[in-house]
Amino acid sequence: MHFRTRAIHVGQDRDPQTGAVVPPIHVASTFVQPGAGEWGQFDYSRSGNPTRKSFETTLASLEGGYGALAFASGMAATHCVTMLLNAGEHVVAGADIYGGTYRLLHKICNRSGIAVSLVDTTDLKALKAAIRPETKLLWLESPGNPLMSISDLAACAQIGHEHGLLVGVDNTFATPVLTRPLELGLDIVMHSATKYIGGHSDVLGGALVVGTKELYDRLYFVQNATGGVMGPFESFLASRGLKTLELRVREQSRTALQLAEWLVADRRVKRVLYPGLPNHPGHAIAKRQMSGGFGAMLSFETTGGFDVTKRVCESTQLFQLAVSLGAVESLIEQPASMSHASYDRAARLEHGITDELIRLSVGLEAFEDLRDDLDQALMKAGL
Repeated sequence: MHFRTRAIHVGQDRDPQTGAVVPPIHVASTFVQPGAGEWGQFDYSRSGNPTRKSFETTLASLEGGYGALAFASGMAATHCVTMLLNAGEHVVAGADIYGGTYRLLHKICNRSGIAVSLVDTTDLKALKAAIRPETKLLWLESPGNPLMSISDLAACAQIGHEHGLLVGVDNTFATPVLTRPLELGLDIVMHSATKYIGGHSDVLGGALVVGTKELYDRLYFVQNATGGVMGPFESFLASRGLKTLELRVREQSRTALQLAEWLVADRRVKRVLYPGLPNHPGHAIAKRQMSGGFGAMLSFETTGGFDVTKRVCESTQLFQLAVSLGAVESLIEQPASMSHASYDRAARLEHGITDELIRLSVGLEAFEDLRDDLDQALMKAGL
C-alpha cells in the first residue's frame, strides 16, 4: 500500500464490537489477566496500552521499521536512547541540533559520566576524527535545527557502523513523508510527535522507531523501567495526525520553498537557509535523500542586529511568536533567545546560531498572506 493509505489503515482496525471506524480510546490503567502468572497482550498501561499500540503500529509502518515506542515527549524518547549508554562512554552528535537535545547531552547525561562531542556531521572527515574508542552513539539531525544543515545519512551510518556505533537521527523536521532513515541504514529514528505528527499544536509526545527486534527489546526495557510513556488521549491525537501527515507536509513544504525564494531576493535579508534552494550547500544530498519536498522549516538572517531581529519576530500577525513547529499555523521565533537559549552564548555563536537568525515553521496558510506578513514585519522593524 502507498504511504497515505497505510497512514489511514495500518494499526487502525475498526472496533469489532461496534463497527466504529475509529478505534476507541482505552483509558484503563490495568487489564484483567487469564490466570495467575498468565499474561495477556496488555497488563498495565505503562507496559502497553491498546491506543498507544495502534499509534506505534502505524508509525512503524510509515518509517519501514520493526517496531515503534511512543513516549510522553520527544525529549523522553531521546533520553531513552542515551540510557542505553554506560558511564565512561561517549556520544558524537551533530553541531546543528535542537537546544533541548544540547541541554540533555551537556547538562544531564554528563552527570552520569557520559561525554559528548559536537561535530559538523556534513563534514565526514570531521565526523570520523571525532569518534573515540569509547564512542557508542552517533546522533544526527537532518535537516539540522536551526541552521537547516543537511547530513548524508547513509554515509554517516556507514561510518558509525564501521566503528561499532549505534546511529540515531532526529527525523522530526523531515518526517517519514520526506525521509525514511531506516531505509538509509540507520538504527534509530526519533520523532517529536508534538510537531508534524500531531500537527495541530494540541498534543505533547515523542516516538522511537527501530529496525530490529533486538534493539526494540532493549529500548522497550528502558521505557518500561523508567515510565515516560505516551498517554491514551495523546496516542489518539497522534494517530489522527498521521492520517493527514503526507498531505500537510507536502503542502507546507511547497509554501516554504516559495517563501525561501522570496526572501532570497529581499535586500533586507542577509542569508536564507533552506535545503530546497539550489545554492544551499546540502541541496544535492537533500534532493537525493528527501522525496517530494525539502521540508517546511527555514531560517534567515536579517541585516539588523539582535534587537532588530527581535522586533521582526514580535511584529508578525499571522506568524505567531512561539517555540515548537510543524503545525497548521505558522510560527516564528528567534533561536538565540528562544529555542536555543539553553546554549551558552559562546557555544551558540561558535555553532553559527547568530543573534540575527530567525526560524520559521511554515503552516498551511496561503503563501501570499505569509509573504505579506513577513514584509510588513520587516518594515515595522525598520528594515
